[in-house]
Amino acid sequence: MTKPASKNPLKHLRASDIRGIAQLATQATTGVTHIAEGVHQSVWRTLGAPDGKAPGQTRGLTGLVYQGVRGVAQLLGQGVDAVLTRLQPLLDSAPDTRAGTPEREAVLAALNGVMGDRLAASHNPLATAMTLRYQGEALNWQAAPSMPDAKGKVLLLIHGLCMNDLQWHAQHKGQAVDHGEALASNLGYTPVYLRYNSGLHTSQNGHELSALLEQLVTHWPTPIEELTVVAHSMGGLLTRSAFHDAKQAGMRWPHFLKNIVFLGTPHHGAPLERAGNWVDVILGSTPYSAPFAKLGQLRSAGITDLRYGHVLDVDWQGHDRFHRQPDSRQIVPLPQGIACYAIAATMAPKRGALADRLIGDGLVPLHSALGQHDDPRRNLVFAKTSQWIVYRTGHMALLSSPEVTQQMLHWLTPMPA
Repeated sequence: MTKPASKNPLKHLRASDIRGIAQLATQATTGVTHIAEGVHQSVWRTLGAPDGKAPGQTRGLTGLVYQGVRGVAQLLGQGVDAVLTRLQPLLDSAPDTRAGTPEREAVLAALNGVMGDRLAASHNPLATAMTLRYQGEALNWQAAPSMPDAKGKVLLLIHGLCMNDLQWHAQHKGQAVDHGEALASNLGYTPVYLRYNSGLHTSQNGHELSALLEQLVTHWPTPIEELTVVAHSMGGLLTRSAFHDAKQAGMRWPHFLKNIVFLGTPHHGAPLERAGNWVDVILGSTPYSAPFAKLGQLRSAGITDLRYGHVLDVDWQGHDRFHRQPDSRQIVPLPQGIACYAIAATMAPKRGALADRLIGDGLVPLHSALGQHDDPRRNLVFAKTSQWIVYRTGHMALLSSPEVTQQMLHWLTPMPA
């Protein structure tokens, strides 16, 4: 009898992943110790005991114990990291080292979405670097790849929070759906995919994307005639941020940008993050629950940017991103002179006041995806013919919807001369 194939999740790991996991384990141990000490001190404080050297820290022998646990965890973490750093070149050069599997890349994308800012700040190997990708490989203009099929029409596809470029290839009722491949084959585009750390602030990613696109128009092997962007969810905010940055800096690439298609983009934020902000407030309202607020505050800067749809540095710099405050972001209209299209999804079978406000696609309300706002100054003015709603469809299903593909083909097909 044939032995079933082993389903070993470790086969997806690289040596750098083990280093990254070890660093996370050290940070988790330290973090849990901080929470435990905070609860402990909250109890002591009710009995009149003062704080230690800092609020939430204990004094005396108890404080020394907690300090010792943190110190041992950090020493062990540094030792393990030093050993793995020395071993990594040997392990990575092993003959059975595989390229990143889709499963590994999906886990890394989700991890970066949730805490990618912390990974980047601690130089964790699990942090995702931003790259433009062509035919599955990162573009490196220092060692330019052979691109004999590159055309002057470039299609850039930008994924959303906790996702990666491989997830544009989706399934619908057993059939493959890939918006990029469909637009490329029907309209003569060369598809290029962005991979990025979605846990960073949107504006930080916007600066980096803007610089990458300037390199792309400089080094593309054939003169660029047109750049079209298809952006899902957070990717739409990133696109608007990058365009604003490029215009401010006088870059060249916006001159080639002709179309942007936004798929379920939370232009004015998403209710789930606003609910998460309320959890921060509630946990911080009592001395006993306040230490646990640190758990909620593990979520990344990219996630908190989705509270109102931040796209600029000024929207978040100088603010405590976990503090509850009204929408004070700078007004950024749609790019002028660019054909902008909005596709919004709703789980409802038809439109209605309640469905539009509360249901949406499960993550993004309909009015946010269509750029509509109660404050007329914040409205993003999409032409009526440039808005389209797909019903009985969830946020992620936008990637696998043949209807969405057909609508984009309808919009992007050039009019006869």
